[in-house]
Amino acid sequence: MANQGPDQLFEIRNAFYLGNFNQCINEAQKSKVSALDLKLEKDILMYRAYVAQKKYGVVLDDIRPSAGSELEAIRLLADYLSGDRSRKDKLREEVERKSSTGFDPSNVNEILVAATIFYYEDNLENALRVLHNADSLECCAMSLQIYLKLDRLDLARKELKRMQEKDEDATLTQLATAWVNLALGAEKTQEAYYIFQELADKFGPTTLLLNGQAVALINQGKLEEAEPLLQDAFERDSNNPETLINMMVLNQRLGKPVEVSNRYLSQLKDSHANHPFIREIQSKEQELDRLTAQYAI
Repeated sequence: MANQGPDQLFEIRNAFYLGNFNQCINEAQKSKVSALDLKLEKDILMYRAYVAQKKYGVVLDDIRPSAGSELEAIRLLADYLSGDRSRKDKLREEVERKSSTGFDPSNVNEILVAATIFYYEDNLENALRVLHNADSLECCAMSLQIYLKLDRLDLARKELKRMQEKDEDATLTQLATAWVNLALGAEKTQEAYYIFQELADKFGPTTLLLNGQAVALINQGKLEEAEPLLQDAFERDSNNPETLINMMVLNQRLGKPVEVSNRYLSQLKDSHANHPFIREIQSKEQELDRLTAQYAI
């Protein structure tokens, strides 16, 4: 459904893609669209923004179980993200059952939710499998991100080519181009910076764009220039996991006391205990403990 609606929803959709969730919610609440399909997409974007803000209770209270498959998918995602491990396992099994029979390719929202849950479960193969049958820009963008996570830059570039053929000027395509350029490194890093900067100039800075600019600068060794951008991102959202991780990296590169980085790590552990970065650290700590035990007297 993403990027297929008329311009009436452009600002709402664009705000969501750029991580400006408050604007997305405010614009959706003010919107007066009357066509049923537009109203549905508007509501989907608004509730996805609430999920992104971790306001799961709003979604669970507002969306009733009989709301229709696309809105029900958002409710399921909020239920999954707010649930304990037992609840997560139950909902994961439900998604696995649905995906085994195949999703309707036109129901993009249900596909995105299923892929998101598989992503959180570290089942990237299943995430890619459900995304493969959809043809929306947003599904392409999510596939591209997974390929980058898997260090399959070749496949990410193929996905980007698909997106450029669909709509080269779309915000999602521009973001995807910047992500691929960051992965390519070298002179492409500066091109990524310019894309993030251009989007920030056009639509206003967001935490997502500020982090993108900062990473591009860090990768170029321009640490002092990256610092105020990350500080701005931190002031906008002090719990954003990417900001916390980038602050840790930057402070380590700047040679600041280890206690400074540890504060951001502690905050990340408190607010994002299941983040892949934290899980990776915990895995490394367990491996270190195992190796240490082997050599203990």
